[in-house]
Amino acid sequence: MSVYTRVERDQLESFLENYSLGTLRSFQGISDGIENTNYFVTTTQGKYVLTLFEALTAEELPFFLDLMAYLAKHEVPSASPLADRQGDFLRELNGKPAALVQRLSGRGVEKPNEAQCAALGRMLGRLHRVGQGFEPQRKNSRDVDWWPEAATKVMSKLSTADQQQLQSEMAYQASQSRDGLPRGVIHADLFCDNALFDGDQLTGIIDFYYACSDHLLYDLAVTVNDWCKKSDGSLDEQRTQALLSNYHHSFPLTAQDQQLWPVMLRAAALRFWLSRLLDKSFPRDGEMTHIKDPEEYGQILRDRIARADYYQNLWP
Repeated sequence: MSVYTRVERDQLESFLENYSLGTLRSFQGISDGIENTNYFVTTTQGKYVLTLFEALTAEELPFFLDLMAYLAKHEVPSASPLADRQGDFLRELNGKPAALVQRLSGRGVEKPNEAQCAALGRMLGRLHRVGQGFEPQRKNSRDVDWWPEAATKVMSKLSTADQQQLQSEMAYQASQSRDGLPRGVIHADLFCDNALFDGDQLTGIIDFYYACSDHLLYDLAVTVNDWCKKSDGSLDEQRTQALLSNYHHSFPLTAQDQQLWPVMLRAAALRFWLSRLLDKSFPRDGEMTHIKDPEEYGQILRDRIARADYYQNLWP
């Protein structure tokens, strides 16, 4: 989350007239994240998050907003969108599609502990399980079809070693079959800053704007790569087993999942290495922006390659 499009108080007050949320008390830009413009908004009736969508179109957004509402109804603590007086989740503000969602309690965690990883694993498994009943489909916008396009854009800006690593990993991933892996709706970006905790209690999962239909094991790999990493990029054994074991209780893992686990850990690392390389190479202007270091995920990818056998056996 960032601020690319500035919103003035009078503009926000006019926007809020379309809702039954009382009058505006305060609002503040949010600097975390990288994709959309976000503000904390407080009215006389509650606390909310306002999002102005910088890339997604009004035609694409119903999938995400409907998913968030669906999950909230099925006891997955997501930030449910708020309908305006006409019953619509989506409006326009400053020429951008915009939506208000509930502001959940709790805070993100920088260094998750074993109990927090366990809680997140249980809820991710539940999300995957109840998500089987969500009928709309959306292609993953950053899947294997996107990787070559992104690689072409950044290749000339990389060192020779990074170029070789990128080309080698894309070739490896292209050679791996994922046939038979369970598919469904996934979060696709469940990093530590996209889950909220009060102590060790999970209070919410947020920022579903990369959600899509894809392999569930890939979503688990994205999550483990961030929540269970150590400072050197490797995976912490206790946190990894806590997350995977508790996920397994909610959505059982299989022998095929274990076989392809190292492949998916590498695929998840490659995806975020590429996206961070793009963000660093082609930064967008904004009042408050946050660009994450791509080398963190270059290092994670190298570790997942080097320790593939170990991680395959680090399993419930």
